[in-house]
Amino acid sequence: MRRCLYLVPLFWLMATSSWADARTSVLMDVLKIEEVAQILQAEGIASAETLNQDMLGGNGGAGWQLQVGAIYRPQRIVEMLRTRLEAELQGDLREEVIAFFASDIGAEIISLENAARAAIGDDDIENAARLRFAEIEGTDDPRLAQIKALVESGDMITRNVTAAMNSNYQFMRGLAEGGAIKMTESEILADSAAQLDAITADTTGWLYGYLLLAYSPLEDDALDLYLEFAETEAGMALNRALFDGFGAAYEDISYALGRAVALNMVAQDL
Repeated sequence: MRRCLYLVPLFWLMATSSWADARTSVLMDVLKIEEVAQILQAEGIASAETLNQDMLGGNGGAGWQLQVGAIYRPQRIVEMLRTRLEAELQGDLREEVIAFFASDIGAEIISLENAARAAIGDDDIENAARLRFAEIEGTDDPRLAQIKALVESGDMITRNVTAAMNSNYQFMRGLAEGGAIKMTESEILADSAAQLDAITADTTGWLYGYLLLAYSPLEDDALDLYLEFAETEAGMALNRALFDGFGAAYEDISYALGRAVALNMVAQDL
């Protein structure tokens, strides 16, 4: 009988863990994280081709493409997002996020965000989105006011700028440790810090342009509901998880990309 007493809590722990894993999978599904990862992979491959032209003289070839494909492996992003979502969203918070994004409005928002993210990879669309923001910046445009409230509630400018600077630092560190450049850690940090104003301006134009594009089909009432959700404890926890997850993924990717560029640069010099 004493043995049986220990089987119940063990079974309960196993069942609870399985339930949590299953609900996290549902959360990943309603947020369409795998779709996001595929979009970001496409962005990364396009950016890597620019690096090939600018830093490798266009001579990266098939080897470079294989390296880039491995670095921007979607599962890497998915795994890091899952880890952060599991840490930040448990119990009722997780269920609130699932409920919102499983609703018609929540599902539409995710679809619009992903479609806009895929579209803005086109330079012409990005320029048009930035121009739209520039045209209404500083005005009392009601849609701009809604998006500004959303951006400020999630501290999105600061979080995006921080992520961009950390990624730049990791890329430069990868270059240095790979032998492509000679810079100390303090020099890399100083170089990254010097880009703060430029990165902030660029991030602001891109983010507002992207959100204006993404939510343009959305009714004002629906966007207001999204803002209300974003300001809840669950919404803020989701925001932290996503920024932490994407930030960690891009730091990892940027360092690996810097090392790969360095490897190819050094190989070309031999």
